[in-house]
Amino acid sequence: MAFGRLERSQESRPMSDINVTPLVDVMLVLVVIFILTAPLLASAIRLDLPRAEGAQPGATAEKPVTVSMDANGKIYLNDEALEPQAFGDGLRRLAARHADAEVQLRADTTVPYGRVVELMGELNKAGLHRIAFVTEPVPSSVR
Repeated sequence: MAFGRLERSQESRPMSDINVTPLVDVMLVLVVIFILTAPLLASAIRLDLPRAEGAQPGATAEKPVTVSMDANGKIYLNDEALEPQAFGDGLRRLAARHADAEVQLRADTTVPYGRVVELMGELNKAGLHRIAFVTEPVPSSVR
């Protein structure tokens, strides 16, 4: 009977190379996640908010509604640009769902005060009475 060679060959040597395939897979998944979430983190509305010494972030239980007006007079409801008629309809729908929602009003410094008051009137007319003005804190070097 032949059982093969009785001599033992040299033992197989351990592999000294790193398998980078799992590392590359994980890195590609992370890159895709960052590419998809990065635009969601930054607001697209550019505003030059007024500065105030007493500016402090307020604590709210739920996510507040944001109403913004840029330097050109364009109105945004929760970062979505709307026409005046659609803005009023959106406010009424929002007030019907959340009557006690806090509205954070953000207006560029170049927007006339009268236009900000008109915006507040539209909010009150829709039934949203909790309005907070968003400002930027004064830098410590200016004080």
